Amino acid sequence: MFVRTVSSLDIAAVRELLVATWHDTYDAIYGAERVRAITDEWHSAATLETRLDQPHSEFLVADDGATLGGVAFATYSPEDKTVTLHQLYVRPGLQGQGIGSLLLDEIESCFPDADKMRLEVEEANAKAVGFYHQQGFAKVGQTADCGQAGSGIPAAIYERPIVWAD
Repeated sequence: MFVRTVSSLDIAAVRELLVATWHDTYDAIYGAERVRAITDEWHSAATLETRLDQPHSEFLVADDGATLGGVAFATYSPEDKTVTLHQLYVRPGLQGQGIGSLLLDEIESCFPDADKMRLEVEEANAKAVGFYHQQGFAKVGQTADCGQAGSGIPAAIYERPIVWAD
């Protein structure tokens, strides 16, 4: 897998990856109908398209030339030097092969002035929580509205410092 920037030609494949991953991960937590509603809103082609030219952001995929193995989207706040990781998903069946780490490392390298990375994660998603712990993240808080204001989805907030080698 290699990591590259998402283009408009990737939007349908990114949406398919997100829908498949969300159903695989969250159907048991929220139910298939709620997952369908969330993915229809959060992962619509129109919503994904807006990320292509969003300032202070990176929208990446892991690609092997035939399949998109993962996707990541993050924004950067120069005011507090924080990268917010909004999405990091690896296709079911390809998880545990280093794709998530590859995407996370690339996202971090895209923001050389950053000094920390923050994310929200559903605590019932044990695989994701374990992954983020392995990557050096620590829980620093809670939110009642994961993903967007008014979502009603509780999540833990995790952070890790970004340490740049000299």
